[in-house]
Amino acid sequence: MSLNVSPALLAQAEAGEVDQAEFIDTVRTSLPYAYQVVAGLSSELGDTAEEFVNDNTTPTDDERAQLLRALASNAIRGSLEQHFGVKLAFVNCHRVAAFRPGSEQGDAYRQFTSQRNQILNQSPELRSC
Repeated sequence: MSLNVSPALLAQAEAGEVDQAEFIDTVRTSLPYAYQVVAGLSSELGDTAEEFVNDNTTPTDDERAQLLRALASNAIRGSLEQHFGVKLAFVNCHRVAAFRPGSEQGDAYRQFTSQRNQILNQSPELRSC
């Protein structure tokens, strides 16, 4: 299971709308490593004039699983992007980048998410992730 959903949040979902802040808090507490990576990238991006920043730290298996769960889910990923005001990109099982919103048509984003970059970011150690 990806998220540790409280009974109150489950009741919200069953009734219709989910409070964004409560959903983000659930992501933060359920996937703390993934949340921390995105928060750090967002802060770093805000402190620079660069088009994007990225984290290429090799995580533990548990941390890697959190990143995969967070970034593979459209709802979680989209909520993190909205909450932190970034556009996320993901190359391999741990290389995550934060771009400024609207930069998806720019060269840096296209290069980061390209097939070429995907291939260049592979290694035998990453085959199981």
